[in-house]
Order: sequence, then C-alpha cells, then structure tokens
Amino acid sequence: MATPRVLAIVLAGGEGKRLMPLTAHRAKPAVPFGGIYRLIDFALSNVINSHYLHVIVLTQYKSHSLDRHVSKTWRMSALLGNYVAAVPAQQRVGKHWYLGSADAIYQCLNIIEDERPDIVVVVGADHVYRMDFSQMVDAHIESGAELTVAGIRQPISEADQFGVIETDPSDPTRIAAFREKPSDPVGLADSPNEILASMGNYVMDAAALVRAVTEDAENPTSRHDMGGDIVPAFVAKGTAGVYDFIRNDVPGSKPRDRDYWRDVGTIDAFYDANSDLIAIEPVFNLYNDEWPLHTGYTGLPPAKFVHAGAGRLGHAADSIVSPGVVISGATISGSVLSPGVRAHSWAQVTDSVLMDGCIVNRYAQIHRAILDKNVIVPERARIGLDREHDLARGFTVTPSGITVVPKGATVTD
Repeated sequence: MATPRVLAIVLAGGEGKRLMPLTAHRAKPAVPFGGIYRLIDFALSNVINSHYLHVIVLTQYKSHSLDRHVSKTWRMSALLGNYVAAVPAQQRVGKHWYLGSADAIYQCLNIIEDERPDIVVVVGADHVYRMDFSQMVDAHIESGAELTVAGIRQPISEADQFGVIETDPSDPTRIAAFREKPSDPVGLADSPNEILASMGNYVMDAAALVRAVTEDAENPTSRHDMGGDIVPAFVAKGTAGVYDFIRNDVPGSKPRDRDYWRDVGTIDAFYDANSDLIAIEPVFNLYNDEWPLHTGYTGLPPAKFVHAGAGRLGHAADSIVSPGVVISGATISGSVLSPGVRAHSWAQVTDSVLMDGCIVNRYAQIHRAILDKNVIVPERARIGLDREHDLARGFTVTPSGITVVPKGATVTD
C-alpha cells in the first residue's frame, strides 16, 4: 500500500466510576495528571507525534471540561486540513447515547465516510504511556490482518485484571484467542511467566471496521464493546493480529521507561502513576524532548520559593512543582503540585498530589493524599494522618490509605 490515509479515533467517553470522586465533575480523560497535563494529553500526544493529524475525540460523560481542554489546547493547522475535533454523542442512529465503544464508532460512521481513510487507529484516552502508532500501522499492513491489537507484557499472576491475548503457536503475530480476565492464563512461548494484555489500542482496515461495527449494531445480544465483541469477532474469522508493545521504539526512550504503560483506572493506580514521575530516574520520563507531551498551560508565572529563615525554609524535594506555584515557607516532599498551588509557612505536604489552585495554610499537614482542584486547607488542619477522621469528614480513603478530598472542598479541622 502507498502511504495510507489514516484517521485516528480517541475514545474519551469513559465515566471512570472507580476514580470517584475525581470523576464527579469531569470525564475520566479530563482528570488532571502529573501537574500540568490531563489524561487525554498522553493519547493525543502519541497520535500527533506519530504524524496522524486527522483526529476525532468521541466524548459523552460530563464532557464540558474535556471539550474545553481539547478546543483550547489541541489546535491544528486548518490551512493544511489537520484537526483534533471533539465529537459528542449525537444520537444519529437512534434515541440513545453510546452503548459502548463499538457503538460510539458506529454512531460516527458518517465521519469515516467523509474522511475515506484506508486505516483507522482507535485508542483509549485514559492511559499513561508513550507509543509510536506509525510503527504499529506498518506492522499491521505487513501482516495482512484486518485488525491488530496492541498488547503489553504483564506478569501471568495479573492476568485476571486484563483482556488477555493468546497467540497462535505457529505465528506469534496472530491472535488465537482473546479472553477477558482469565483465571487459567497461558504464558507466552518465549516468556512463560508473562501474558500479553490488551492496551485498548487498535489498528484496523477502515472497510473492515465499518462492516464489523455495523454487524455488531444489529446484534441484540452484543455489549457493543471493542474489546468484548469486535475483537473476538475478528479472532473467530482468523483475521486478528497482535502487536507486541515491546517492539515499539519511541525516540528518546530509555530501557527504564520504553515499555511503560499504566491504566490509571483506580485511585491507587492514579496515585502510583503520579509517584512514578518523581524518582531521580523516573519510571516514566516527562523530560523526553524527542517525543514531547503536549498540553495547554501557557502564560503562567514561574514557580516561586520564598522565606529562607531557620525553621521556615520554603523548599521542595523529590517533587514536581508546576508553573504558578508559590511555596512560602512550606516543606514539600515526594509530591506533585499543579499550577496555582499555594503552600504557606510551616505547612508540610508529603507524598501527595495537589491539583490546580489548592491552598494549604500555615501549619497544615498533608500526607498520602490527593486534593482535587481548589481545595482550601485551613491552618493546622491534618489530612491523611487519621483515617477515621478523614472518613468522618466525608473524604474517600482507599484500603491502601490514600485520602482523596473532592473538588472545591473547604476542609474542616
């Protein structure tokens, strides 16, 4: 095939119930992450860096924050015909919203008809990773498959958390079976202690995708899900391939982070993924200039650290401090601070994630907590140090002890 016409579809309608209360007022892909980013920025950066510049973002659940971010941040050259366009559920084929990821694509077939792509790249909007999709597209074309699923190697002990790809023993690039969260997984031929988990990223021949989602829409027993219904249909036909993520060579990546991928679908996973960013040699490196992560923060002042007296030194260690942050005599350690955070004298913030506009007043203590946007912490208040007190104030506390304070809350003592 000559240079194929590629359309990228980003599935961004997820409700994200397991991330509550962070998703109480926004869609999961709009959740802030890593100081200055939104989760969707990782998927969009990967697509754009792969030189696929016709992109639609399918939104649905509490999408205003997400739509605003996409429209303000992801502006392409109209002169060259490039775009990133948010497409809400439109009820084009009936009086119902998206019934699943496959139905979302089915309801937007008019866009595929207008664009007339050869290949469609379909990606989720709520994972943290770097990936060059052009390499996956090349592998897909070479294989002759109609559908290719991106798979990442995971310990076989964690197979019950993923959709698991079992490969054809005679051809490891072909899918023999696709199983949801199996209790009896089969290890890989070249690594018996690992399985291939679906990353939720797909490359498909456009004509095959149109046929598949159209047939799926007519099936009353289908869940209308890409992973649960569309992929097994191609597996049954023998036209489904797998792309092992370990083959993907992203410019600027290092052995420590080259195959990094995290599904941040729970509070604990979200917290851990933020923590991955702040090691001296981070597990996921934000500072790879050869594969930049794009986002929308501009025009903010630099971060500022003030007060240098004994016992009142404004400083941060092992932390990410975003533009617009003022650390005024506070101590920050092992934390991620988003733009506009204010931390005042003698406050202590350890191992925590503070989103935009949070204010931490004097002598307050915050430990192993996530504060959503615009939370106000009064003087001497303590968060994350007394589980029962946190629960009594209406905060979410995970079994591992991560305390989450909802957006806009004014914390009581």
